[in-house]
Amino acid sequence: MNLFDRLDASPPLASEERQTLDSVRALARNEIAPRAEHYDRSGEFPWDNVRAINALGLNAIFVPEDYGGAGLNYAVYLACVREISKACASTGIIWATNFHAMKPVIDFGTEEQKHRFLPRVAEGAIASLAITEPEAGSDATHMKTLFTPKGDSIVVSGGKTFITSGDVADLILVFGKWAEITDDRRAISALILEKGTPGLKLLRKEDKMGHRASSTATLSFEDCVVPRANLLGEPGTGLQLLLAALNKSRPSVAAHALGIARAAFEDAVLYINERRQSGRRIIEFQGIQFTLADLATELALCEAWLWHVARLIESGSDDFAVEASMLKMRASDLAMRVTTEAVQLYGGYGYCKDYRVERLMRDAKITQIWEGTNQIHRRLIGRSFIDKR
Repeated sequence: MNLFDRLDASPPLASEERQTLDSVRALARNEIAPRAEHYDRSGEFPWDNVRAINALGLNAIFVPEDYGGAGLNYAVYLACVREISKACASTGIIWATNFHAMKPVIDFGTEEQKHRFLPRVAEGAIASLAITEPEAGSDATHMKTLFTPKGDSIVVSGGKTFITSGDVADLILVFGKWAEITDDRRAISALILEKGTPGLKLLRKEDKMGHRASSTATLSFEDCVVPRANLLGEPGTGLQLLLAALNKSRPSVAAHALGIARAAFEDAVLYINERRQSGRRIIEFQGIQFTLADLATELALCEAWLWHVARLIESGSDDFAVEASMLKMRASDLAMRVTTEAVQLYGGYGYCKDYRVERLMRDAKITQIWEGTNQIHRRLIGRSFIDKR
């Protein structure tokens, strides 16, 4: 058993969870990975992959049993994100976004909301998280989307950009500002917007460098009327929900980045064991071995931290924001480093689309940007050490 096999065996998973993970690995290897190149080149939404994931019942992993799910632990969810993303980063982030968008409903929704929305998710509904606006990225307090109460309804006006699965989502968790609250931070609220709501319009889909099969949409809300019953929490409690959601989605984004990194590392190792220069296999050169040693060590340490954060969340801790930021920052920086080195190890071939390391390098870049840029995470981590006296 090699280093990474031992590391993969380290999370404390029950036998049922191990079986689920084994099924996901088989699905990723046999069905998702072979289609990844086609979807990257065409930019089509990977419906075949989504249907395969739903056939396996994977959305049920993170939905509690009371609402039609399986309620497996957070570590097995992260492991599944990594395996799917290793096979196809676009499919990985589509599936992970279902969790990102619905976890606040699981944690903060009313019983009526949970019974209304979560069984749909467990059965395979696509969910989306709408936070970012043209003038409100890492600082969400500058968002302009407005929620105006009107009797038993809420009128939503404004727009969102860079929304993963926004054009195909059945359920969209939208963050905006409550019209009756003037303070920017206290006004932030959240609600569920359902597919087909009049006034919900797709303005454009982005043509991206990477993650080309994962649609990224700009949406417009033209006086969308939403039932008041779709409001998550009370008016003005949205920032608390948002921060809680990000703290649990950032480890997921880290797992996604580590899937990309692991794929690139494994591809590079296989290639340099076969490719020869000057009569020797590339891996026999000491300088190359030093590079592998550094990358393998960073990967092992980062994945160990992934499981550490998973244990914190499983234990019920509500104080892991810094650990989550450290994980997201390091995993995404590492994904970019590993994929860049993989392209270098392939030489000129790495720059060509015939080998997937070219795609992996493109896919890696966004992981340093979304869920808070890594500059923001360095700031969050650094300022946590300021003496509060």
